[in-house]
Amino acid sequence: MKTFLAFLVAMGIIVTLGDAFCFFKKNKPEEATKGCMLDGRLYPFGEITRTENCFRCSCNKDEMRCCSLFHTPVGYDKDSCKVVFNKKSCNYDVVEKSDPSKACPSYSSVG
Repeated sequence: MKTFLAFLVAMGIIVTLGDAFCFFKKNKPEEATKGCMLDGRLYPFGEITRTENCFRCSCNKDEMRCCSLFHTPVGYDKDSCKVVFNKKSCNYDVVEKSDPSKACPSYSSVG
């Protein structure tokens, strides 16, 4: 039983430290003269620490690679709680449906 519990704790740590959601977008040669376009906004070549929509990106003349700065909660009481995206903190808040000013516990998330 102790071995199983240790396994669950280790898996929880690994999942928490896992990579966030990532994607890449090829640039059209004629469009990538000053930077990369993402969600209608031009970002300069180089590293972008935080976009308007909470992604960390790298931009060059060939492509733009981005990874999310947030993880989506999946382990919470879905009957009495809901998730709300907080753009200021680049994270999801889990709150009570009946009173969004009160936080709900969240047990796991995916990225």
